[in-house]
Amino acid sequence: MEQTLTIDGKQVRFESKGSTPLRYKKQFNSDFFADLMKMQSLTKVKNKKNLSYEDIKSLDMEVFYNICWALAKTAHKEIPEPLEWLDEFEVFPIIEIVGELRGLLFHSLEGKKK
Repeated sequence: MEQTLTIDGKQVRFESKGSTPLRYKKQFNSDFFADLMKMQSLTKVKNKKNLSYEDIKSLDMEVFYNICWALAKTAHKEIPEPLEWLDEFEVFPIIEIVGELRGLLFHSLEGKKK
């Protein structure tokens, strides 16, 4: 499954397929699916108007950036290492981006029925 988003005026492709979890593990030495489950904490704070310190502390923002990079790398093999890639953007509104990629992320968790 593939999706294109406009980020900081640039078209960025994201893709999820069978190699994505292994690419993520190889790059970040962490399990893709376990880290994906960490993102559930985002849904708890997404609609709050006033975030507490505990709310913010519960979010591991690095996981969000890493997952976005792995999805982009799956779609476009030539993108640079994560920090270099993120440096290409003046603005990278991670909360909005993750929200837009929700379907793509859930696609990674679902199986296909025959």
